[in-house]
Amino acid sequence: MPYQVESALAAGATMIQYRNKSFKPGDIEDVRAARALCSLYRVPFIVNDDLLLAIAVGADGVHLGQGDDPVVTARKILGKNALIGLSVSSPAELRRTDISGCDYLGVGPVFSTATKADAKPVIGLDGLRNVARESPLPVVAIGGITAERVASCLKNGAAGCAVISAITRQEPINAAASRFGLACGCSPRPAEKFWRDEFGLIKRLTGGFRDSGPQQHMILGPGDDAALFRRISRPVFTTDTQREGVHFRREWQKPAGIGKKAVEIVFSDLAASYAKPIALFINLSLPCAISEKEIKEIYDGVREALYAHDAVLGGGNITGGSDLAIDLFAVGEAGPGPVPRRSAARPGNGLYVTGPLGLARAGLACLENNDHRFPGLVERFLCPKARFDAARVLEKNGVACVMDISDGLAGDAFHIAEASGVSISFLPGEFCTDPLLEEFCRAYGRGVEHEMLSGGEDYELLFACEPEIFERIRSELPDAFKVGTCLDRKGEPLLNLPEGVQSFSHGPAFKG
Repeated sequence: MPYQVESALAAGATMIQYRNKSFKPGDIEDVRAARALCSLYRVPFIVNDDLLLAIAVGADGVHLGQGDDPVVTARKILGKNALIGLSVSSPAELRRTDISGCDYLGVGPVFSTATKADAKPVIGLDGLRNVARESPLPVVAIGGITAERVASCLKNGAAGCAVISAITRQEPINAAASRFGLACGCSPRPAEKFWRDEFGLIKRLTGGFRDSGPQQHMILGPGDDAALFRRISRPVFTTDTQREGVHFRREWQKPAGIGKKAVEIVFSDLAASYAKPIALFINLSLPCAISEKEIKEIYDGVREALYAHDAVLGGGNITGGSDLAIDLFAVGEAGPGPVPRRSAARPGNGLYVTGPLGLARAGLACLENNDHRFPGLVERFLCPKARFDAARVLEKNGVACVMDISDGLAGDAFHIAEASGVSISFLPGEFCTDPLLEEFCRAYGRGVEHEMLSGGEDYELLFACEPEIFERIRSELPDAFKVGTCLDRKGEPLLNLPEGVQSFSHGPAFKG
């Protein structure tokens, strides 16, 4: 079975479904192998009917029949990102079926098939066309599909075609898969290889860093047991972690973008500390089903970001794991002045930000909803920038209270209020709002100020200072604006906060 899957993937298959009505526990290794191949080629892997098996192998979704578990149950169990398909055999069945929560419909059998013993009556191309006309979801033609019949199915409304015997019962299988892929207009894929050799991979990844880039602070770098630095007068350290499925999804951005964003995020803490980035250490946890090519591309993004900030790779480690994870440890050097801190806000200070808020949160919503109307918002989520430029202006003006906005304005202002022993009163009606965010909120029926207060991952700098100092700062940072006022502690740390605002938290979200 894995050979069949790999042949289909090489031929350009865009989704693989595992269907085995006589599944036995001993078959699990074949299923895991098929799932790993799909992960390697970045193609969704779904399971027919069996929710428990889908969970056991970490499938991307399920395909359900009319008599299987309800779609609402599958969605609740598998989550909002799962792919869920549902079989429909006629317009009448479509009308009486609740398809909310589905991503696509499998329609057929279009032609007679010997693969499924309990198949419903053949609906033909007319039936396919009639269902496709009424369906608000993409329709996949199933049942008796051959390479010669693909064109007629697509012409009659199918977005794709599902096949079993036209590939698996043909010899050679790879040739049959290629014929079917060409008929569907799929592009063949180059062969991918799983990563295997830890030490060889480390050598290949770090080779591009060792002899290039600024090395003035480092005597020994990647490749030795530990990095050796020349003296750093005021070292500053910070860490961060990026987990697949929590902080990023590989289907949303190219590998280089994942690596670049990881660096910018951890360096944002250095910017908030007025520290110049010096070096970065990376620990990678790699699933078995990821190619060395993809890992190298992640490091290409890391290298690009390091060079942009005049920093170097100091070293790291690689280990196997269930999901892709990137743990980062950054070293910076603070200047001669005071290092800013969260506890330095004082009553009478204004609370300010260096730029627009809420854009990254809106971009994430666009990605989650497959909404292509707001590419500028998506860009803000996928490609944040550590605000070293703004940090230099704040440092020059002696601002003592600074932090970066990673968990949302409300959440990060709470940290300042708690550390400084003040109450912060927000001024939502006076926020400077971005026109693109306003357009997004109109489309989604959301409040602009609510999005700005709740949104995370903007990585602008949040700071407190006297109003007259802010006037000097705004002459150099025209996008900066006031979001609140620091007051003597009045019970609650945050005042005038609109109802329903909630910052991101990694804590459990169980409901009792």
